[in-house]
Amino acid sequence: MTVSSESIPPTETLGGVAAATDRLLSVDVLRGFDMFWIIGAEGIVHSLSKTGTDNAFVAFLSNQMRHVPWEGFHFYDLIFPLFVFIIGVSIVLSMDRIVEKEGKAGAMRRIVKRGFILYLLNLFYYGGIGRYPDPGIRLVGVLQRLAFTYVCGALLYCNFKLRGLIVACAVILVGYWAAMTFIPAGVPGHMPEGGITQVSFEPGQNLAHYVDYHFLPGRRLETDWDPEGLLSAIPAVGSCLLGIFAGMLLKSRRFTPIQKVAWLAAGGVALVLLGSLWGLQFPVIKKLWTSSYVLVAGGYSALLLAFFYLMIDVLEYRRWAAPFVWIGSNALTVYLAVNLIDFDLIAERFVGGPVKASLGSYGDFGVTAMGLVLAILLTRWMYHRKIFIKV
Repeated sequence: MTVSSESIPPTETLGGVAAATDRLLSVDVLRGFDMFWIIGAEGIVHSLSKTGTDNAFVAFLSNQMRHVPWEGFHFYDLIFPLFVFIIGVSIVLSMDRIVEKEGKAGAMRRIVKRGFILYLLNLFYYGGIGRYPDPGIRLVGVLQRLAFTYVCGALLYCNFKLRGLIVACAVILVGYWAAMTFIPAGVPGHMPEGGITQVSFEPGQNLAHYVDYHFLPGRRLETDWDPEGLLSAIPAVGSCLLGIFAGMLLKSRRFTPIQKVAWLAAGGVALVLLGSLWGLQFPVIKKLWTSSYVLVAGGYSALLLAFFYLMIDVLEYRRWAAPFVWIGSNALTVYLAVNLIDFDLIAERFVGGPVKASLGSYGDFGVTAMGLVLAILLTRWMYHRKIFIKV
């Protein structure tokens, strides 16, 4: 892990936002937009729904800010795979330069080292390495999955051309579908009477949960299995590969910027439709990271990238994006910060007590909004002092 206080690559300032001339600012903005919901914006929507106002639109938004219980897709189910997708895009934008500078072997060593550090960071977040094999420690999680998808996606990108990457993505998604569809398995206590006789995608009645129950040590988030479990990590690599394809398109000189936007948008719509159709047989389930879920989430991710690329890098409408740039430039730092520091508790010192009481039913909204502002101000402070913590 490195902490850099040096200047970032040559920049020009547009609307107070430093736009690196050798990188796509839209990718940083989209990363910041994704993290924006994680660090508190989701809580603001929920707090608005508790104000007592009978607003159908706010109720709809609040519902979208919750994961579906099992099968289906809400906006909040996009947050995690969108970040994996962005990792894929970033691999393309940075890896060629690393390979050129350090060689393929050096780049691959850096990839594995970075993935290992990310994994250790999440072990620390979930209780610390010293507690292993205490069942309280969770050996899988968000950063572990990000580390796994990054390592696999980056190594594949270093060793295969476009055709090989397409084949790899197809093998991953179709292979996972085949295993989940044709191998009946389950977890004791969750299977119907008489055991599993046919394939089911219900909790505790599928191959992914069987693998977690038998082979995943430590604490599992759902007692017998984990939504970031072992087998479901494999199709998550497909989400990273979809981002790699998008990154290769953005980096290509064969297309004009508007053509790239069109291809991203068309590809996004196609993926959503294809994933929805596949979901009729292999349901869209985030907690299993099903192949249909990969396509649906990848499609929406491509549509968002098309929009941000058009606004930020093509039309150069950038003033509105400054907070997202601040957040996106230190995404890992702010993710750890909001999970280790209670910004809402700090916010109570500003807008708690009589201030919160004076706001009536909007008191919780005021506290949550102030907590989000404090988190954003932290990223702004780091950005303007050119402090970028990287693995």
